[in-house]
Amino acid sequence: MDYYGKKSVTPKKLSFISIYFLGINGVIGSGAFLLPQTMYKDMNLMCVFVTICSALTVSMIALCYADLSSRFTGAGAAWLYSYNAFGRFMGYELGVFTWFLGCCTYAAEVVALLTTLRSFWPAYNNNIVYFSTAIGLIVLFSIINFFGRSLVKFVDNLSSAAKLITIIGFIIIGAFFIHKINFTPVIPKAATTGVVPYFKHFGAAFSVVFYLFTGFSFIPIAATQMENPEKNIPKVLISVMITVTILYSLMLIVAIGILGSRMSNYSTPIAVAFQKAVGNWGYIVVIIGMLTSIFGVAFASSFNTPALIASLANEHGMLPKWVGKKNKYDAPWISILLSAGVTMVLITQSYLFLVSCIVLASFIQYVPSILAVIKFKHTDEFPNHGFKLPGGYTIPILALIISCYMITNFTWKTLIVGLGVALLATVLYFFINKNPVDTLKHEKYLERLRKRL
Repeated sequence: MDYYGKKSVTPKKLSFISIYFLGINGVIGSGAFLLPQTMYKDMNLMCVFVTICSALTVSMIALCYADLSSRFTGAGAAWLYSYNAFGRFMGYELGVFTWFLGCCTYAAEVVALLTTLRSFWPAYNNNIVYFSTAIGLIVLFSIINFFGRSLVKFVDNLSSAAKLITIIGFIIIGAFFIHKINFTPVIPKAATTGVVPYFKHFGAAFSVVFYLFTGFSFIPIAATQMENPEKNIPKVLISVMITVTILYSLMLIVAIGILGSRMSNYSTPIAVAFQKAVGNWGYIVVIIGMLTSIFGVAFASSFNTPALIASLANEHGMLPKWVGKKNKYDAPWISILLSAGVTMVLITQSYLFLVSCIVLASFIQYVPSILAVIKFKHTDEFPNHGFKLPGGYTIPILALIISCYMITNFTWKTLIVGLGVALLATVLYFFINKNPVDTLKHEKYLERLRKRL
């Protein structure tokens, strides 16, 4: 049965290993190559410790998602969980923020691509060249997406292979060029003058590192395309978090061991570290791997982001039907144009600001999802299948407290953007022509789900 209870042909489902590699590709993005500079600037060698702390924090949130994904087989992740826990309006708001998160990710990857080009191609210091290329890329991606997703899988696989080969190659070869003296100082001098300065530097680094893990929340979105999602998604979430934490930590240790205090001087520290280790060919190899990886993530975002907002309109009736209107190639062309337009506005901002917006949008997803875990544990309305969060309420409460800590690290500019998106979505909600038929069908779907459980 499909979403509305009609008979349909079931396509081949994704296996555990397929979901695992999709998860790795979704979590590891441009930040792995560009953000070590900022992380080191804030905490020196201690940025490895911050990475582990951030991984533990995000892992607790990921465990909450694992618990929720074992309760639902439907696609949607955060917005679906909130819909079922707190009603239509909360699900709608989370759906809009997930789309906004997609636009920010799309923009961040485009900016990351141009930042990488700028590091060795002086022409990109010219704003006309820079923004012309950025807009040209978005237009190109949009045109390709008008003709469906035939290229998406190929580019996604190429991107995954490029980033994993680059990272693993850098770690293994770079390890032979580490100098112990480069591991000093452990903590920046400015952070050793008192408790407040230390936590200020720690908080700044924590927010940046937190971004490196945020992609995990997209793993459950395509639950309906996965084989046995109640059991596989929790396993994938845990496996991906462990793998990514190990890769990030080893990358940082090797890069710091090669560059030392010079780490904060370069916009592409991983590429420069490999260059210092093995020569110019090392720089070229990493740059090619970076560009391929970032291009792939940007292209995938250009497809997935419009697909999400189209889904909210077509499958769930939360947006006007025209938003999800499709062309003869089954591409949601209006959603593609809307997503491209928002992304073009966002590329005018800096990479670090886009990172902070992504962290904020992720935080807005996490809190209702964690609260949904607490509610369902209390009411047992949707029982677990395949995975149950251990420790009662301990993990969700700790995850909630640490998630709320993130608020202290957001700038006013970021908070204002988040508030603006929320208010605009709220105003639009009351002008949207809600389709009572769609709502009724969704309620019947939930009723059938409860009976099955």
